Amino acid sequence: MKGYLIDMDGVIYRGSQLIPGAERFIAELKKQDIPFLFLTNNSQRTRRDVATKLKGLGIDVGEEHVFTCAMATARYLARQKPNGTAYVIGEGGLLTALHKNGFSIVDKNPDFVVVGEGRTLTFEMFETALSMIMNGAKLIATNMDPNCPVAGGGTRPGCGAIVSMLEAASGLKAFSVGKPSPIMMRGARKEMGIAAEDTIMIGDTMETDILGGVQVGYKTVLVLSGGTRREDLGKFAYGPDKIVNSLADISHAKLTQEFFPAPVIRTVRRGTNGASPKKLEFAAASGD
Repeated sequence: MKGYLIDMDGVIYRGSQLIPGAERFIAELKKQDIPFLFLTNNSQRTRRDVATKLKGLGIDVGEEHVFTCAMATARYLARQKPNGTAYVIGEGGLLTALHKNGFSIVDKNPDFVVVGEGRTLTFEMFETALSMIMNGAKLIATNMDPNCPVAGGGTRPGCGAIVSMLEAASGLKAFSVGKPSPIMMRGARKEMGIAAEDTIMIGDTMETDILGGVQVGYKTVLVLSGGTRREDLGKFAYGPDKIVNSLADISHAKLTQEFFPAPVIRTVRRGTNGASPKKLEFAAASGD
């Protein structure tokens, strides 16, 4: 069974506009019961919130189809320190994920300082977080994206920009769990219950989606409907397996035929006087 990890912003939608062809591709996966998860480095929203937004755009999916960096972070921390404590710079999606994984949110002596996106942050919060880090709390980032797109085509500081201030002030480096971290990439794949060699990552960002997929051995598809242009590819020492303009240019049937060619059987005869029986050999569809 093949399965897909699919980025959203720049792949499924831009701002509040659905990218043409996205709904058809997702409908194809649902009709054929192909496993897929939407993968996001945005920790602000819960998976239910994300599913609700997608439904509003015409993509009818449930929260079971969403995997966020907040979920990946919370699950990782729960393995590191069950029933631990955290001081959080972030919003509802991150807080909910931590609570669901047994963590308590505190404002004194936390095990971890966990940083996500936020729009109501204050310098007092950073000062508190810095004091906790200097006293031994571990600095965790949900992702290291330097900025995030906003409606109207603009950008705002992302989690990575927020974390960099705490790193500079403390002299310590944060540990990041979101894309392209193998922790999130493997966690999402295991959520679908499929093997690495059967997983396809579709995204619009080389530094997160494609790099994350390459590092863990997934097939990768770069769509040019988001933040990456074809002329940008020369800057990277790695590349996607396939490049398309948008999801409108691909289908599950075409991708699986291209990425996973079915074996064919060749009949090989050995000997000339009937001395040796026919032998069946298997070869890739390409004949290699």
